[in-house]
Amino acid sequence: MRVRVEGESMSPALRPGDWLVVRRRARVRPGDVVVARLPGDSATMIVKRAAWADGDGWWLESDNQRAPGRRDSWDFGAVSASLVVGRVLFRYWPPRRGALRRAGH
Repeated sequence: MRVRVEGESMSPALRPGDWLVVRRRARVRPGDVVVARLPGDSATMIVKRAAWADGDGWWLESDNQRAPGRRDSWDFGAVSASLVVGRVLFRYWPPRRGALRRAGH
């Protein structure tokens, strides 16, 4: 699946207009960037970093906590694993931005 990034919550790793390839139902590890459905609004998808497993879900965080309109687990708590759509494999646009890395790597 392909996803277009909107907003600054994942800057500097991801910027508005970046296009990502996402593998649905892929295994998630701490540090991975994932796409999930926003709790309480399943029509809205969010791109966040999986910080840690929390029971049957994930604590998802923005890389840029000061971004306007940022929403992550600090606002709504851990996200059920059923709301995690998939893991971001790579950014394919724009091509000159380079590879997307896991946190801590």
